[in-house]
Amino acid sequence: MILINLLPHREAARKRRREIFFMALGAAALAGVLICSVAYSWYITQIESQGGRNAFLQAEIKQLDIQIKDIATLQAEINSLKARQKAVEDLQGNRNLPVYLLNEMVRQLPDGVYINSLKQENQGVVITGIAQSNERVSELLRNISNNSEWLFKPELVEITAGTVSLSARDQRRVSNFSMKMEIKKASDQKAMASSAPAAAKI
Repeated sequence: MILINLLPHREAARKRRREIFFMALGAAALAGVLICSVAYSWYITQIESQGGRNAFLQAEIKQLDIQIKDIATLQAEINSLKARQKAVEDLQGNRNLPVYLLNEMVRQLPDGVYINSLKQENQGVVITGIAQSNERVSELLRNISNNSEWLFKPELVEITAGTVSLSARDQRRVSNFSMKMEIKKASDQKAMASSAPAAAKI
């Protein structure tokens, strides 16, 4: 016996496939919305967390800026105090410079050289005098350049020929000269004295 199905089975199958498709589409849309919601919530949480970190960092930076300003102020005060201390030390050390200057002039003057005037201004010294000859002036320059502990950079400004009357009948030819040099600061002298033993050890 042959069975013939006269029901519209193709339409029923098509309807079932359509229903399955719409159900899958709805499930996919629901899953997409759920995933987007979770991702959005996660990003919002990360942004809020990073915002909190940024606010903390900004507060710390402000505190550090205040501390840096305080440190800069302290450094300026320290530098000012050091400058004052150095000025006081220089004044105390340099108060004996005239004594050292006169002592050095006595030690370095060769025979036949006489000083007419001596003037010190800051670290510069200018002397004028009379010498028996030009060779005596050259000897004075050499003595100051090579042997003096306090005087350095001697420079002959001017030398001229002249005469000196020892009596009505006795006149001598002399050399009038002007010379400038520099005198070391007491602090420089101490620094050189302290560096000399170290250089000797090396």
